[in-house]
Amino acid sequence: MYLGDWLGRRAQLSPERTALYDAQSDMRQISYDEWNATATRTAALLRSLGVERGDRVAVLAHNSLAFLDLWFACGKLGAIMQPLNWRLTPAELAGLIDDANPCIFAYGPEFAATTLTLRTTATSVRHWIAIEAATVAHAADVPLMARDEHHEPVPPIELGFDDPWVICYTGGTTGLPKGAILTHGNLTFNAVNTVMSWGLNADDTTILNMPLFHTGGLNVFTAPLAMIGGASIVCKSVDVNQIFDLIGSRLVSIFFSVPTIFLALQQHERWNQVDFSPLKLVISGGAPCPQPVFEEFWRRGVDFKTGYGLTEAGPNTFWLPPEDVRRKPGSVGFPLLFIDIRITNEQGSACEPDEVGELWVRGPHVCRGYWGRPEETARAITPDGWLRTGDLARCDAEGYYTIVGRLKDVIISGGENIYPAEVESVLAAHPAVAETALVAVPDPHWGEVGWAVAVPRKGCHLQGHDLLDFAGTRLARYKLPRQVIIQAEPLPKTAAGKVDKHALLRTYLHNDVHQ
Repeated sequence: MYLGDWLGRRAQLSPERTALYDAQSDMRQISYDEWNATATRTAALLRSLGVERGDRVAVLAHNSLAFLDLWFACGKLGAIMQPLNWRLTPAELAGLIDDANPCIFAYGPEFAATTLTLRTTATSVRHWIAIEAATVAHAADVPLMARDEHHEPVPPIELGFDDPWVICYTGGTTGLPKGAILTHGNLTFNAVNTVMSWGLNADDTTILNMPLFHTGGLNVFTAPLAMIGGASIVCKSVDVNQIFDLIGSRLVSIFFSVPTIFLALQQHERWNQVDFSPLKLVISGGAPCPQPVFEEFWRRGVDFKTGYGLTEAGPNTFWLPPEDVRRKPGSVGFPLLFIDIRITNEQGSACEPDEVGELWVRGPHVCRGYWGRPEETARAITPDGWLRTGDLARCDAEGYYTIVGRLKDVIISGGENIYPAEVESVLAAHPAVAETALVAVPDPHWGEVGWAVAVPRKGCHLQGHDLLDFAGTRLARYKLPRQVIIQAEPLPKTAAGKVDKHALLRTYLHNDVHQ
């Protein structure tokens, strides 16, 4: 079936349309015809190095055109891309290499030294590819520019929806991350669901600055836009000033990021200077977004909303219609096309309206399982295809879904359930708070209680008792943090841009802290 060569077909349908803008090269425009030609030469190079259907190609690099070329080259060959988190240590990366046993390892210029460390143990790697010729780590490495010598056609390969395309690792904070197997069917249906349900079209352009080792970088907008013939502005990484510049250029029509980045935008001196009116869609994901972030965007006339997804499914799963954005604040709305949703209680039965339970998701966008982990796959995905997300949600009487938090993050204090996302949203509304997090701490009387860590806005004075007084008028007493810690430095973040609560616990749990 014609599945793997998205760019080949898109180049036939709209060869002259702009596919990519290279933000690292004065916004150079690349048409779909040009992108397909480069990706085809990349595929030919990989094929000359012995890459076949099912082989893994690891990539350790910042966002770049070359990274995208490698991704779609793998699709043309039926190979499997293994994007690696460049924030990990060499020891952690070595564990992921052992997990998937790639035969090719491509690396960006910043990671030449890391590859020299990894090659001593990465016995499965037959060829190392330097994305930039000037930073070849070893004399035997192949520069990616060698693809310019390959103009031979790449024979089409017969693929099915269940053939893997990407191994995308979960953002776990303990132990070796699990590699979700994203198939051609998963990426195809996530793109179809997104384009048809979110109303994307060929005139849309987004900022691609979320890391491509993360499903948010790959699949929120990048793959759907490639399917519909839209464009992505490829940025090396997240830079707040660059975001303002690109939005101010009026080129961008849709934008996705995580709450920490939206907070940084709103706290920046340029926030009130940039015109957001060209943006038809601004959506947050990756973590619960504090209510004040919504309200500040709404003040600027932007229908800001939150989405929901996870590495194992999509990640795009819901859509909130524009007319409901302010009426249903914080809701993710309704499931997209070709997606089933249910909320289950501890007995496995469907929850009643407004009853909180675990969110289960089913559809062709759900991953095939975890690479090399059949037992964990069986625990996560039921025999009839339901993915147990581990996230808590509720559905109101009108059918609108709201994500409450993580099942494992719920604080059960004296028999009462406390949902950190709710408390964090209230604390974040304090005018002196830049960011905040609630963590569960063992307690001899209540079982566990919540401790809040808050970072004050620049130039603001913040004390714990002030924050408790503020929250006390908005939250039931049992939900109030038992301890408030004020710290000057930003909260630690995971690779996915979420607050690293495990790091906060390691910092404060055994220390003598005070309000």
